[in-house]
Amino acid sequence: MPEITVEKLYGDCKESMELFILADDSGMKNLITVAAIHRPGLALSGFTKRFPHKRTLILGETEVAYLVSLSREQRIRHLKDFFSFDIPVAIVTKGINPPPELIHSANEAGIPLLQTRLSTVDFVTQLSGYLDDIFAPLMTIHGTLVDVYGVGLLYTGKSGIGKSECALDLVERGHRLVADDVVKVVKKAKNLIVGTGSELLGHHMEVRGIGIIDIERLFGVRSIRMQKRVEVEVRLVLWDEAGDEYERLGMEEIYTTILGVEIPVVTIPVSPGKNITVISEVIAMNHMQKTYGENVAVEFSRRLTDKIQRQLATKAYLQADYE
Repeated sequence: MPEITVEKLYGDCKESMELFILADDSGMKNLITVAAIHRPGLALSGFTKRFPHKRTLILGETEVAYLVSLSREQRIRHLKDFFSFDIPVAIVTKGINPPPELIHSANEAGIPLLQTRLSTVDFVTQLSGYLDDIFAPLMTIHGTLVDVYGVGLLYTGKSGIGKSECALDLVERGHRLVADDVVKVVKKAKNLIVGTGSELLGHHMEVRGIGIIDIERLFGVRSIRMQKRVEVEVRLVLWDEAGDEYERLGMEEIYTTILGVEIPVVTIPVSPGKNITVISEVIAMNHMQKTYGENVAVEFSRRLTDKIQRQLATKAYLQADYE
């Protein structure tokens, strides 16, 4: 299960989110285990029955104003109850100077207290994006991801079947490589998965017979992308192994599921002399047509059915015409 320390959050976001440490740093090793963020208004007032204390807590202008409105004794009592929970971190927004009791209570409980100069809305938006990336569902796929006409094609298949060579040919034709051999797929939203490359491999590629090559250095920065939405899986299989499993008409969509997201699968039988690169471009353009609501196979079948019905109707009319 993903988790990060408050120290890592502070190190990663110190400059971009203008973070400062208000209390001592004794709790900077605390673990953040969920991506959710919470503004603890009711918990500060004393109602802690359903207090989601494991979340990153944000204290905005409203929360601080409430604390200031209390007497010192009330403030100390409420904060003592508040910090009795196992809170990973609390962050004060808008550069507000909190009451001294808040800093003292956080120090006593060993809970890190940070401050940001950003407004509450801006800070929550940025922090949510950061935590969502950390805690997003992730898996690694052996394959190659290429941006072809703006469509993310994920090539899969047995080792040595030609995934890298196909990607190399596509790059030469002006398309963009995202990742080769190891593709990290992250679920960004309910129906959205995004692929990136390995930090170690970068945009290097292994071409059998040549070795390791650097796509960016060979073809320039326009030949690569750092990430791309995965939209279609192109499954490469040997012709003898394909049998009759591949689609002939394109009437029915076949789907696979990656991290709970369904994407269409196109199975391409590979044989000597077959131009997989051109087929890949057609797959991308055909997918875009379907995305815009145009299915050529279904339209062709409809026209063919209409023509047959018209011919049958004409034949029946002529057979009944004795004039």
